[in-house]
Amino acid sequence: MPKALIPLGVRASAYKFRQGLGGDIMVTISLCMIVRDEEDVLGRCLESVQDLVDEIIIVDTGSTDRTKEIAAQFEVKLFDFVWVDDFAAARNAAFAQASCDYCLWLDADDVLLEADRKKFAQLKADLQPQVDVVMLPYNTGFDAQGNVTFSYYRERIVKNRVGMVWQGAVHEVIITHGNIIYGDCAVTHRKLKPGDAERNLRIFEGLRQRGGLLEPRQQFYYGRELYFHGRFAEALAVLQQFSKEDKGWRENKIDACRHCALCLYALEQPEQALAALLASFIYDLPRAEICCDIGRHFFERQLWEQAAYWYLRALTCQRDDKRGGFVLPDAYGFIPSLQLCVCYDRLGQTHRAECFNRLAARFKPDTAAVAYNEAYFAGLKRQGKM
Repeated sequence: MPKALIPLGVRASAYKFRQGLGGDIMVTISLCMIVRDEEDVLGRCLESVQDLVDEIIIVDTGSTDRTKEIAAQFEVKLFDFVWVDDFAAARNAAFAQASCDYCLWLDADDVLLEADRKKFAQLKADLQPQVDVVMLPYNTGFDAQGNVTFSYYRERIVKNRVGMVWQGAVHEVIITHGNIIYGDCAVTHRKLKPGDAERNLRIFEGLRQRGGLLEPRQQFYYGRELYFHGRFAEALAVLQQFSKEDKGWRENKIDACRHCALCLYALEQPEQALAALLASFIYDLPRAEICCDIGRHFFERQLWEQAAYWYLRALTCQRDDKRGGFVLPDAYGFIPSLQLCVCYDRLGQTHRAECFNRLAARFKPDTAAVAYNEAYFAGLKRQGKM
């Protein structure tokens, strides 16, 4: 039977160091999860990590399927938590049960792939107790070949009992401090079925109806949720207000510019959309994602020279995942190369166009677009046009 939750802040003693294979002292890690109706994926998640952690805490927020039964097949500590439309509250309740040196969090539809399991084992063996937070890549988008198309760093492993807690009813986050390091062990997010598409927006609007003020990060994500629900004018107003605030994280400000542009395109205001993209340069040097967006603006209007300029600019941008923002890896190579192939072909520079298709193939050799272009250039050569 699930156990009753102990009060937040009451934890068993931490720093249960254990002996490593080489005789060194190894830190211990508690896996802390919140789940609800996750029978399809929970077993997969736990199988990928159970031998890498020292304790598994599962807080169930109201499952009606076989989630608890599946959890019981593993060596876990299972607790019930009454759901109150607050992810931070549920995650803090899970962290409150942890007795190890560090807390690791995963969602039930996350998994550690085999290569990342090996990296995690090495990370744990090398982890020093002076470290407060370990940031790890979170891969959440993939193409048909399984290549990562959307990734960002998350605060994944957090030292226990040092005052770092979850904040935010939805799109929750830990405000980290202390000694923060970055690892290369990625967590892979693999959904098997759609979740509750209305949940996040419902929580945000519930907060607002109760008179709650959204702090800047929550305001940013509220604007995104409005956009995803097709409420473009409302989303634009929220994101523009967020952009005017003195507070707010730089990476969120840049992403807000992208979403303002998306709203404006949907509202058939393309020139204002372009201005929103250009406004992102106020906050930092151009990112490849923004340059590709601007390039697409001109590409769709068949302004090939302007489009080529911005796609070339994208290829010069330095990718830095550790800035913490959302990263579209294809924007730093494949997308601009492929689009430059088209731009230069339309400009009559077919040899240069073929060179950029070859460059695109270096990033993704097996894509249909690259193969189509190769056949196109081969046809031109047979006709003596190249």
